[in-house]
Amino acid sequence: MTIVCVRFQLPSASEAALPGLLGLLEEFTPVVQALPPDAALADLRGAERYFGRGAVELAAVIRVRALALYGVDCAIGAGPGPMLARVALGAAGPGVTCEAPGDPDGIAEFLAGRPVTALPGVGAATARTLNEYGLDTLGLVAAAPLSTLQRLIGARAARELHEKANGVDRGRVVPNAVSRSLAAERPFTRDELSPDRHRRALLCAAEELGARLRALDKVCGTLTLTARYADRTATTRTRTLKEPTAHSAALTRTAYDMYESLGLQRARVRALALRAESLGPAEQASYQLTFDPVDEKARRIEEVADRVRAKFGPGALRPGALAA
Repeated sequence: MTIVCVRFQLPSASEAALPGLLGLLEEFTPVVQALPPDAALADLRGAERYFGRGAVELAAVIRVRALALYGVDCAIGAGPGPMLARVALGAAGPGVTCEAPGDPDGIAEFLAGRPVTALPGVGAATARTLNEYGLDTLGLVAAAPLSTLQRLIGARAARELHEKANGVDRGRVVPNAVSRSLAAERPFTRDELSPDRHRRALLCAAEELGARLRALDKVCGTLTLTARYADRTATTRTRTLKEPTAHSAALTRTAYDMYESLGLQRARVRALALRAESLGPAEQASYQLTFDPVDEKARRIEEVADRVRAKFGPGALRPGALAA
């Protein structure tokens, strides 16, 4: 085992602890990839040689240090590659390390009975299509002819899915930094059922992200919504923007669209978080002119509001919906 995938059991509104927890992993290896909002991949090949311990033993040390220094427990998956480590993480619970086998026969047996959604990158739409044809486990997908999968989900997606279901893990851990993204989280004082309050929280988070991006002269290309529920589960949606932007109205529209895609019906939501990712310099971003006077007016108002907030504080101006 050389790769571990760690999911930290962060309480609501504690995403700010993630950079420190990533630093803890970097004490073992510099090859750490953040998986916001609460997970990370770490390549422990060098650490195994240096400490003379396997990845599972090192995972136990990581868990103890996370508990001692941050009071945060974690679930850990270990495997010979990033994909297998993430699948193993799905079978692990708090305080438990699940390891995937390293031999081909063991990998095939490990994956065979798992649902197709256990693979990273397989969403609800793809799973629904496969389930309609009886391909509801990775073992069945691995045994299916590649040509059949290509007709169902497309050539490229079918090739990747077929390889992963057969245990072929071509991924690698790409070191990155959580600072390449910005997050704004809105916890509720009690488990919230009201869609109106959910939308107000998203509006508030999008306004904060837009202001922070503009202050840094940055734009984001991707927006991620995470909804945390009363039973400690979470749902994440990611949307690539039509064009990189720091415009609060565009961020808000995208956040609302992702929220609607969740299809929540009286869900007890504990917190909502927005994360702006794929950040880049604002001066290098293109902006499609719309010749829409309403949009142009909104952008001018936004510039004025930024100047007012910079002078009198972030609460000096806010949307009317947030006045209460």
